[in-house]
Amino acid sequence: MNDPNSENKARNREIAENEADRQTVGDIRVSVWAIAVAVVIGLAAVGWVLLQNK
Repeated sequence: MNDPNSENKARNREIAENEADRQTVGDIRVSVWAIAVAVVIGLAAVGWVLLQNK
């Protein structure tokens, strides 16, 4: 017979792995947004400087 305790450990391990994958995807999504915002702010700053020099 299977030990219920080992089944729970295996299930918990799988849940933890799935949660870690979900966390990684969320971290990547946040990083992409942060980079995009930084690029937009940088382009706006460069544009503002170019307009001020005319």
